[in-house]
Amino acid sequence: MAVEPLSQKEIEDRLAELPGWSAEGDRLTRAYRLGSHFAAAALVMHIAGIQDELDHHSDLTLGYNTVSLSVNTHSAGGVVTAKDFGLARRVEDIAPSHGAH
Repeated sequence: MAVEPLSQKEIEDRLAELPGWSAEGDRLTRAYRLGSHFAAAALVMHIAGIQDELDHHSDLTLGYNTVSLSVNTHSAGGVVTAKDFGLARRVEDIAPSHGAH
């Protein structure tokens, strides 16, 4: 079954439920700042596991004490879909709540 792109209004409405996430062009993005490089690396491993479970993968960048995600749905033509918000919600569920920057 094809995944349909979300309208700009749908994206805005869903972003309201995910503080820290934003729409940048045709992608959802979020950055987290953690207490150490080890904590950031551990978060990357947790996110990688979720992405494999969902079979939906973001661009994931590990910095010294930061983790950044950028995601859209390639199979829908590189646009934001409900799959992207599903991944974002799962990441929020495991990420430190104080980790926004």
